[in-house]
Amino acid sequence: MENNLLLIDFGSTYTKLTAIDLINEEIIGTAKDITTVESDILEGYEKALSKLKEKIGCIDFGSHLACSSAAGGLKMIAIGLVPELTAEASKRAALGAGARVIKTYSFELSKREIEEIDSMKLDMILLSGGTDGGNKKCILHNAKLLSQIKNKIPIVVAGNKSALDEIEEILFNYPQVVFTENVMPKLNLINVEPVREEIRKLFFERIIEAKGINKTKSFIENIILPTPAAVLEAAKILAMGSENEEGLGSIIIVDIGGATTDIHSIGKGDPTLDSVNLKGLEEPFAKRTVEGDLGMRYSALSLYEAADKKDIKKYLSGVEVLKECEFRHNTIDFVPLSEHDFKVDEGLAKLATHYSMNRHVGRIETLYTPIGMVMNQIGKDTLEFDYMIGTGGVIVHSKNPESILSAGIFSESEPDILKPKNPKFIIDNHYILSAMGLLAQKYPTSALRMMKKYLKNI
Repeated sequence: MENNLLLIDFGSTYTKLTAIDLINEEIIGTAKDITTVESDILEGYEKALSKLKEKIGCIDFGSHLACSSAAGGLKMIAIGLVPELTAEASKRAALGAGARVIKTYSFELSKREIEEIDSMKLDMILLSGGTDGGNKKCILHNAKLLSQIKNKIPIVVAGNKSALDEIEEILFNYPQVVFTENVMPKLNLINVEPVREEIRKLFFERIIEAKGINKTKSFIENIILPTPAAVLEAAKILAMGSENEEGLGSIIIVDIGGATTDIHSIGKGDPTLDSVNLKGLEEPFAKRTVEGDLGMRYSALSLYEAADKKDIKKYLSGVEVLKECEFRHNTIDFVPLSEHDFKVDEGLAKLATHYSMNRHVGRIETLYTPIGMVMNQIGKDTLEFDYMIGTGGVIVHSKNPESILSAGIFSESEPDILKPKNPKFIIDNHYILSAMGLLAQKYPTSALRMMKKYLKNI
């Protein structure tokens, strides 16, 4: 085993470094500086490295591993047939690969939609549609229109296998097309792993070069993962354990940022209530959702618009909420200093937690039929999940992070929403989750032990 590793996260705002002593399974030191992707990404890295050396001195690192969400991360669109089926399955696969899904399209694309896609600054397109042996017309129509776009964005095809030969002919002259297994081979059965793998490969091969991060190849072995995928990998190893170390069990991670709130859940999510039937798409064991309208700064106004007035009053009583949200939207680098500012930020964080959890977890739908009442579960049941883990600046710097996470647990006022009832709360107060996801790619047991050591129980 190597002695020391340097784990690097080229973030959208900051480049963050975490130095690891592998022998003792300890964090030697951390540092960060502004990400400089617009000029030379190494500038921000070098500044952060200088700060780290001031703290810990000069150390030889056996490996340098990195993840990245710089320049907006991995920006994609997902195209499917039916919104609730292949379009949703494609979106889940892209999110699980660490992508930022800008938009989801369904049915046959229009020329107007193609013009919209052509104008987007995308890194990748995921094209799906139809179960194996099912509808071919829609995906073939969409492939023909995509072949005409001016910006030749890489396309990952994950649709009806019966249409693949014809799609290959249609996209024969397209610069970069990758074919993989159908994301939904049978009705309501999703097959996300092959798609995720192809998305990540393309991320390595093309996206890193496009972002200018390939300049780091002289000292970094590889940009292993998009940052959100690194967090999901950390969540998986923490929940499931490794060959030599037991995991914690089912977990949910609440990651609140300035623009989005990300939720990761690791666990089956099968019904825990009696006489409940599963309905709709199969839920992935490792699930990630991203709420682009629920954030603390850039998305503060959309958070205000998404929230119900009674919830705003519940979490932000006595506050001019619209005024505060407008200010934060216009001042994305705002750092709270006064007690009032912290109170407002915590209230907004509770709203973000409440609504992002409501969207992530499943719900019970009650139907009354001639033979009696029927209860269907749509989505993931997290009622009995063991842990909720909070990360992101507003949670880490809060005097009462438990109150923020509590906004995401089960409530008798919303009995149909299957949020955790009695989870234990943990805080990522050292911001180590993405770093541990990287470490887990080479040393899963060490990553797991270090998370157990450094994540704070509250």
